[in-house]
Amino acid sequence: MSPLKITTRDAPTGPVLEIHGDLDFATSGRLRELLTGLALRPGQRLVLDLAGMEFCDSSGLTVLIVARHHAQAAQGDIALAAVPDHTRRVLQIVGLDQIFPVFPDSAAATQP
Repeated sequence: MSPLKITTRDAPTGPVLEIHGDLDFATSGRLRELLTGLALRPGQRLVLDLAGMEFCDSSGLTVLIVARHHAQAAQGDIALAAVPDHTRRVLQIVGLDQIFPVFPDSAAATQP
């Protein structure tokens, strides 16, 4: 089990959250809490950079959906960047690849 580390930075298009470690039942609450306090302005894009994510269970998938709802409620957008192959496969199996734009890296996801 890898501890969850979340790094937040600003890009011209909006906030970027870099997620490292395991996003699971034990840790997903931390991301949910961070999202609750994250201010998004209309038109901004929230980018979740998953390059460092090692594991994601159903609780992790749920918090990704929470992030999407948060962005939509703020009249913003959301994108996933650098999704690991094992997570990309799960997203495809459950159909979430149809609702999340996926970019190869955060640089591509933050292009205006």
